[in-house]
Amino acid sequence: MHAQQQQGTQEQSSEETALWTALQGRPGSHGNGHGHGHDHRGINNHSFSASATSTMTMPQNIFTNPAIQPSSVINLSNSTDVVIGPMTQYQGPVSIYYMDASMQTAAGISSNSRNSSNNSNNSSTSSEGAAPKRRRGSSKARRFTRNSILLSLLVVLVVAMALVIVFLELSRTRNELGQKSIYFGNTFEDGTFPNLGNGHLVIERVQWGASDRSKPLKIPLQHPIPYVLITHVGVQSTPCVNLYKCSIKMRTIQDSAIAEKSLPDIQSNFYVSDEGNIYVGRGWDWANTYANHTLAITFMGDYGRYVPTPKQLEGVQFLLAHAVANRKVDLDYKLVAQNQTKVTKSPGVNVYREISKWPHFYGCGMDRAPKCGSELGMTSAAWNSGQ
Repeated sequence: MHAQQQQGTQEQSSEETALWTALQGRPGSHGNGHGHGHDHRGINNHSFSASATSTMTMPQNIFTNPAIQPSSVINLSNSTDVVIGPMTQYQGPVSIYYMDASMQTAAGISSNSRNSSNNSNNSSTSSEGAAPKRRRGSSKARRFTRNSILLSLLVVLVVAMALVIVFLELSRTRNELGQKSIYFGNTFEDGTFPNLGNGHLVIERVQWGASDRSKPLKIPLQHPIPYVLITHVGVQSTPCVNLYKCSIKMRTIQDSAIAEKSLPDIQSNFYVSDEGNIYVGRGWDWANTYANHTLAITFMGDYGRYVPTPKQLEGVQFLLAHAVANRKVDLDYKLVAQNQTKVTKSPGVNVYREISKWPHFYGCGMDRAPKCGSELGMTSAAWNSGQ
C-alpha cells in the first residue's frame, strides 16, 4: 500500500514538473510578456534546452498553495499536437500581448477617463451652443413684443375710427330730425313715429290697430277749435305703461264704444298714456262724441284713484302747443274739464287739480260762472251729443 502511494506521488510530481516546464516554454511567458512565434502555437512544436529547464525551477506546491494563483493552469498528459486557444495563422512578424485581470482593470480606468473627457467636451460644446439659442430666443421675444405693440396700435386705431363714424352719424341724424317739422298723418318714414318733442310719440290709428268696423264720421271740426275738453277713461281703469299694453287698451275702448254704446268710433280725439305718448282717436278733423266745438283729450286711466305722471301732463301740454302752432286750436282756446259741463267724475280729481293750474283753464259752469259754451250758443245738451 505505501509503495503504491509513493509511486502515485512520484507520478503526480513528474506530471506537474512536465506541466510547469510546458508552461514556462509557452510563447509570451518570458520577462516582459512579448514573444515571437510561428503561425500556430503547440506544445510539441517547442523544444526546451537543459539550461532553460535548470534555470526555471518549479515553485513548491504551485497546485496546492492557495496563495499562488497563476492566470491559467493546464494539466496535460500523454498528448500531442495540442493547441491552446484559437488557432490563427499570420504572415509576417507578429507581436502577441497577453493581458491579465490587473491589466484589464487599468485599461478600464483609462477608458473611463477618456469617456469623461469626451463628456466634458460635449458639455462644453452644448454650453457654447446654448448661447446662440438664448440669443435666438431673445430675438424672437423682441419680435413678438414688437408685433404685439403694432397689433394693439392697430386695434386702438380701428376702435377710434369706429367711434368717430358713430359720432358723425348720430350728429347727422340729430340734425336731420331737428330740421323736420312735427306732423301727423301717414306721411312719416316707415318704421318711425312722429313725435312732439322730448320723447312724446304720436301713435297713429293704423299703428295701434284701429278696427275696420268703425262707421264713417259725419260731423267735421271747424278750425281753429275754441274749446279743449279734458276727460279720463274712468271705471277703475289702470294706466297703461308701454306701447303694447296701451295699444290693447285703445282697441278695447274702441270695441266698447262701437259694440256697447253704439257709437260710430272711439270717443275722443286724442288719448294720452301714462308714459306721455299720444294715441290718435278721431284726430284733428272730426268731432268727438261729447261736443261739436271741442277737441277732446282723454287721460288713459282712472284718475280718481291714480295720479297722472309728469310725462303724461307734459304730453298734453306738448300736444296743445302743437295744435296752437298749426292753427288747429284757437290761440285763446278755453281749457275745461268734463265735470264742468255735466254731472260726472271725469277727468278725476287728480287730473282736475293739475289742469286747473294751467294758463288756459276756464272756470265755466262753477259757482256763479256762466255755462261753458254759452258764448257760442251751446246748451247743456250740446255737451252730450252722443255722436
